[in-house]
Amino acid sequence: MNSNRTALSVNLNKVALVRNTRHLGIPSVTRAASICLQAGAHGITVHPRPDGRHIRGEDVTGLSELVGHHAGAEFNIEGNPFHNLMEHVRRLRPHQCTFVPDSEGQFTSDHGWDFPADAQRLRPLVQEARALGVRVSLFMDPQPQMMAAARAVGADRVELYTESYARAWGTVRQDDVLRGFAEAARAAHEAGLGVNAGHDLNRENLTDFLRAVPGVQEVSIGHALIADALELGYAATVREYLACIERAFS
Repeated sequence: MNSNRTALSVNLNKVALVRNTRHLGIPSVTRAASICLQAGAHGITVHPRPDGRHIRGEDVTGLSELVGHHAGAEFNIEGNPFHNLMEHVRRLRPHQCTFVPDSEGQFTSDHGWDFPADAQRLRPLVQEARALGVRVSLFMDPQPQMMAAARAVGADRVELYTESYARAWGTVRQDDVLRGFAEAARAAHEAGLGVNAGHDLNRENLTDFLRAVPGVQEVSIGHALIADALELGYAATVREYLACIERAFS
């Protein structure tokens, strides 16, 4: 991963969702991943849900192999560790796993872990993943007071849930919301955590977020990036998002 700039991990769930509407195997998830990585993306993210409505087990296996052939690229598997995530982590040992507190039929991720309520049941699974050599990130709301607790269960990073920022972007609330995210990031760093971010980030709001929130190591972007790729193509879209990241550091 690029150590000097925020890394871009492309979430391919929506590619699989389109493919699954027919039985033709197109669009290809692995082909999409290959093009994105060749265009400069730093990693690939997937969120295989128990109902298999988009990413499926065979996709996870194929993508793990593909990413392994791209030097420096990382594979991030996200999901609920109490559902089907850990079977993939144990089998494939990705670079990173992101624990997300989704219910089985949840439409999309919409909240982070809660401490101390979730601490006791999360701790052994965090420890197991780390013992396998897998970095653990916890999907968290931007609440500074929760960051030390996330570190206490053994997490390496948190992924800040950015939907509230995306809703506030371009409104009078934007600066206040960004200050809250910056405080959460600083609290995470003080606790010894790395910081990732994701959910509803796009070409319009990404640069402002990275300028305001210190030390974001990775953004995971799926829905908006794949929607843009329908118009621009995968490679051009990845380059656009990388340019957004570069502008944040210029």
